[in-house]
Amino acid sequence: MISTRARGLAHLHAGVTTLGVGLGFWVYAEFVLRFVPVIRLTREVNLVPYLLCVVGALVLSIRSLSPLIGRFHRLELVEAARLAGRQVALMALLIFTLMFATQDRSISRLFLGTWLVWCWLGLTVVHLWLPSRLACLVFPRDHHLPTVFVGRIAALDGLGEWIAHKEPLGVHCLGLLTDEPPPANPASLPMPWLGRSGDLPRVLQERQVAQVVLLHLPASDDEARRTIELCQEHGCRLLIHNDLAERYTHPLVPTIEDGRHFYTLQEEPLEDPINRMIKRALDLALAVPVVVLVLPPLCALVWLLQRWQAPGPLFHVRERRGQHGEVFRMLKFRSMRVGPEDAAAESQQARAGDVRIFPFGRVLRRRSLDEFPQFWNVLCGHMSVVGPRPYMPLLDEEFRRQARGYRTRHLVKPGITGLAQSLGYRGEILEPDMLKRRVYWDLFYIGHWSVGLDLQIIVRTLWQMIRPPETAY
Repeated sequence: MISTRARGLAHLHAGVTTLGVGLGFWVYAEFVLRFVPVIRLTREVNLVPYLLCVVGALVLSIRSLSPLIGRFHRLELVEAARLAGRQVALMALLIFTLMFATQDRSISRLFLGTWLVWCWLGLTVVHLWLPSRLACLVFPRDHHLPTVFVGRIAALDGLGEWIAHKEPLGVHCLGLLTDEPPPANPASLPMPWLGRSGDLPRVLQERQVAQVVLLHLPASDDEARRTIELCQEHGCRLLIHNDLAERYTHPLVPTIEDGRHFYTLQEEPLEDPINRMIKRALDLALAVPVVVLVLPPLCALVWLLQRWQAPGPLFHVRERRGQHGEVFRMLKFRSMRVGPEDAAAESQQARAGDVRIFPFGRVLRRRSLDEFPQFWNVLCGHMSVVGPRPYMPLLDEEFRRQARGYRTRHLVKPGITGLAQSLGYRGEILEPDMLKRRVYWDLFYIGHWSVGLDLQIIVRTLWQMIRPPETAY
């Protein structure tokens, strides 16, 4: 019920916004024609196709509202600006595609550019202001949902913010039923204390209750059956909070498989074959030019400087664990002096002032130039440009024991760079917390992959090559 209201509010906002932007396009065009002679726009120009592009972009961007539906009536400035930016970017794509396809030279580029800027500013303000006003309009007092909460007082700590944010959608809190003894100071509760859980039939009889919220899953089938029958008898809605994530100390993601409902530990966007194809295409689009154009002269330069400062092989080739835990041989430019083969020494992480690193090797490592041969690993399919960084098998086993969920990183291909590295988590791992933070961001990447996220990581990595963080050594 609440999610339906939120979804309807978002769609109503989208409809009003589309109508307003379409009208605003004509108003802005008329304003420019009359009062802004510096923008060369004439009445002979056919603006209808461009209006359709603007409206079409807003219609296509409705999918962008899905992740925001639950909090659409309380967007923050950054969220509103980001949503407006996506909508305007889609407008620009459609508009300039139309211009290219029709070779239209009559339309003023300055008119379209200034319109897109003003549209972004206007949409940002509208996303911040309009949803809450629409909520007040479509959910007046006679559409409120008087709600009774049933369960442990401690559960309210995690749901207090959620309850407060649902008030604009008409959720009106009547009070709490709990088997715990009432506090000495009832005012300390975030809502009135109505009695014990067994008093639910009395409360439903005495009060006009539209919704019952169970703060946790019922302890038994009999309890669940009684609660469902009570709500059906009194004609009120039932909402059950899924507290399995709190019980199992890990977030659970609901999924439907052939009509059956399951829970899994994380989303996996890269299990979609289309997403895998897109990511592979992005990998090849970057790896092929680097391998063909950049790597040969870079190899020659590195080889010459190695001959001068630390003779030995050009590449450092060592085993790493990749997708599904499979071992592959990863390439790097050698940045250390050649020494006797020793597995324990090999697994020792480089640290600041490490005497094993020769002078030009420090430049290679600090600017991440030593990683460029891994584009060959990308071409071979062992790695991706973006993904969790791979470790050698000995460290991999050690890290598995230190960080819960570490092996989940092996669900995707390892990367030349990753989300953790782009956020500055580079260099030697000195304590378990440093490893846990890296694993956290690696798992976040796996569950939230998108082309946009990959591009952000690539841009951040390029910037770090110009201005390396302190942890780069």
